[in-house]
Amino acid sequence: MRVLLTLLAAIALPAGAAHADDLYKRSNWSAMSADRRATAVGDLLTVVVYENAESTNTTKTDSKRSTQVGGSVSGGKLSESGSLQFGGGYSGGGAVTRSDKLVAQITVTVRSVLPNGDLMVSGQQTMKLNGENTLIGIEGRIRPEDIEADNRILSSRIADAKIIYDGKGFVARSAKPGLVARVFRFLGLG
Repeated sequence: MRVLLTLLAAIALPAGAAHADDLYKRSNWSAMSADRRATAVGDLLTVVVYENAESTNTTKTDSKRSTQVGGSVSGGKLSESGSLQFGGGYSGGGAVTRSDKLVAQITVTVRSVLPNGDLMVSGQQTMKLNGENTLIGIEGRIRPEDIEADNRILSSRIADAKIIYDGKGFVARSAKPGLVARVFRFLGLG
């Protein structure tokens, strides 16, 4: 009988309101026809880095110097002549050609939103490939209207951009000029 009374009491008590979380949350759900673009601090954005730079520097120096002195003396049976010549010349030149190309994708974080709506972003990526350590870093200012529908932006559309590409390892060390070339560059001869 006790069991029956307990069951009746449980059924007779008013049921409490059931609480369930809604699967739809406006903060992380976008409509099927819209893409979520970076707009707030902490949002992520993919930067497509495509930078291409070329420079050429050519120097040529020519110098030539020549001095001649001559003379002759003659009188009676005496006939003497003499000549003195100096000469010198220098010809030198050098050329430096450099071509750099960087193609990468890096995800950056929105660090602040300026009063006009522009986004200040920064981020870096470190990779180690075949014993080479590579660092790519980006920071700058982005207009929200330059962000593409897939939440990407070209590096050429970043204002006040600072793009850092640095490598350390065997290949990076062997690409640097040797001691003699650095001394000549320091002296202004190279």
